[in-house]
Amino acid sequence: MNADTHSHSTHDASEDLRNNDIKIYVNGDIVHRDEAKVSVYDSGFMLGDGMWEGLRLYNGTWAFFDEHMDRFFNSCKAVSLDVGMTKGEILDALNRTAAANGMTTDVHCRLMCTRGRKDKPFQHPGLSRSGPTMVMILEHSKPVASLHDQGIRLATVAQVRGLPNSQDPKLNSHSKLNCIIACLQAEEAGADEALMLDPHGFVNTTNACNFFIVRRGEVWTSTGDYCMNGVTRQKVIDLCRANDIPVREKNYSLYEAYGADEAFLTGTFGAQTPVASIDGKQIGTGERPMTLRIRQLYKELINVNRHAKQTP
Repeated sequence: MNADTHSHSTHDASEDLRNNDIKIYVNGDIVHRDEAKVSVYDSGFMLGDGMWEGLRLYNGTWAFFDEHMDRFFNSCKAVSLDVGMTKGEILDALNRTAAANGMTTDVHCRLMCTRGRKDKPFQHPGLSRSGPTMVMILEHSKPVASLHDQGIRLATVAQVRGLPNSQDPKLNSHSKLNCIIACLQAEEAGADEALMLDPHGFVNTTNACNFFIVRRGEVWTSTGDYCMNGVTRQKVIDLCRANDIPVREKNYSLYEAYGADEAFLTGTFGAQTPVASIDGKQIGTGERPMTLRIRQLYKELINVNRHAKQTP
C-alpha cells in the first residue's frame, strides 16, 4: 500500500468525544457505556446467534424505520428468534435512548437481538431459556469528508457471498465471519475493503455494503440473489426508477466493473460512498455526476421521510 494513500473503511466516522459518555439500552435499562454488559454465556457472544439492524437518526426521525423493522423481524422469524418486543416498543426504546443522550441528528444505531443467555456453553438453541437479549448502541456519527472526496479502494477477493441454503446473505446475523475474512483478504491486497463475487463468479457486493456501477448513463447492481437486501440499495433503485434514470439488476462481470464510468456503495451509514478503484484500476475519470445526482435525490428523500409519520 502506498504510504501516501489514506486508508478508509466505509464506516469511518469523524471523531466525536461525546461518544465516550453515551448511554446504551440493554434489556430495558439505559445505562452508561461502561456499565452496559451482557453475559459471556450470551448466545450472541458465544455463537453469533442473533440478528442486528443499523438505523440512522436524521433531525429527530429514524430514516425508513418501517423498512428496517420489516427486514429485522423477517430475519428473526426465519431463525425462530422471538424478539420479545413489538415494532412500537422498539421505536419507543430508540427514542428514549436518543433522548437520554440528547441526540437528535447524525446518529447511528446498531440494534442487536440475540437468543439470550444460555444455560450451558453449547450450540443447541434450546439451551437459551432466559429470553432474548436486546441492545441498542446509539453514537454521534458522521462519515469523514474524505470518504466522499477520495472514495474507497476495493480488491476482488476469493471469499464469496454464498448460497441461501448455506447461510442466506439476506440474514443480517451476528455471525459475520464470512465478511470479516473477505475484508482481511482485501486489506492484505492493499485495499480498503473487499469486492465479493457470487457463487457463479458475477460481481455481487462488498464485505460491508451493496455495490453499484454506472455505465453509459445506466446504473447497474447485482440481481440481489446473493447479497444483503439493503434498505438504502432499494431506495437507490426506487429513486432511479422515479427519476427516469435507467437502472438494471443483473449479472455482470469484473470486465464491466473495471470499465465503469462510476461505482459507488450503498449503506445506512454512508448512504452513497464513491469507489475510487477496483484491483488497482481507477474507476472512470474521477468525475462522478451520477453518484452526486443520486446522493442529492437521496438527501431529498430523507427530508420527505422526516415529515412522514413513523408507524408504531
